[in-house]
Amino acid sequence: MEIKEFVIYLTKEIQKLVKPELGKLSSRKTSGQAVGGDTTFIIDEQAEKLLDRLLEKEGNIAFYSEDKGFVTYGKPEYVLIVDPIDGTRPAVAGLESCCVSIAAAHNKSDPKMKDVFFGCVQEIKNDTIFYAERGRGVKIFDRDEELEPVLSNQKNLKNLFWCIGFRGRPAKPLVAVLGALIDISSVDGGVFDLGSACFSTTRMITGQMDAYIDIGKRIIDEVSWVEDEFLNVGRGSVLNNNPYDVAASSLIAQEAGCVITDGYGNSIDEFPLLGSGPDYQFSLIGATNQELHHKVINAVDQGIKKLKKVDPAALQ
Repeated sequence: MEIKEFVIYLTKEIQKLVKPELGKLSSRKTSGQAVGGDTTFIIDEQAEKLLDRLLEKEGNIAFYSEDKGFVTYGKPEYVLIVDPIDGTRPAVAGLESCCVSIAAAHNKSDPKMKDVFFGCVQEIKNDTIFYAERGRGVKIFDRDEELEPVLSNQKNLKNLFWCIGFRGRPAKPLVAVLGALIDISSVDGGVFDLGSACFSTTRMITGQMDAYIDIGKRIIDEVSWVEDEFLNVGRGSVLNNNPYDVAASSLIAQEAGCVITDGYGNSIDEFPLLGSGPDYQFSLIGATNQELHHKVINAVDQGIKKLKKVDPAALQ
């Protein structure tokens, strides 16, 4: 099977397994801790086991996943970057904002985000699938119906509809940085924590959202004392987006015409593709157009300046 077809096949097989388990109380049981430090739920474990079986059967393939880390079978030409369930908490709650995410790159030493040549995101509760090949645009299908990308032309922060990366981030420092943006958009726009980086990012190409903002890593990089807050919330682990969270969806969004950068407005191309934890995590800001992206970056810059002036004791 050709690699792009195989990636799509894998996403659909994982969806078939997970979809009947959505919303079941039994899915809330935990079974340990993933390589990146996040909690592993039973539903995650089931999806990872299926992934492992299918890839071992295929052979000559490498993959990096949230729970397994880096695994190699045979002599692989390709490496897959997999999050079997991006949005586990929405999944166990039975909500729509959970996806299967798989990206493909050639298997080589120290691959970067720019080396992803194909990305696929499959909604689990619904049947919409997104996939993109670098330089060749994006495809969206709802069952057999092909859909066109829809990007807003929103440029006013007052009317901004946006998603925030919140899971595992300490609330007070995060709101200290993004509070002004939350306030300005909370009446004529809206802010949402949808619990999945993939689902949130792809909402920018369905016409539902104007931006996705996850600036946890930038906060840690610029305000040293905040790391202790992250460790406290993460029960000893720093929890921000890892490459497997966004490798597929960031390519899809870019191929649809969105602006995707790190939290400073710089390209994510040179970030390592394989790995998890603080050394591999990065912030991400996406917007449906360049003018809006610039305004969001400015708002984050101002928020960081405010946080730097805050006495840590004042947030206790």
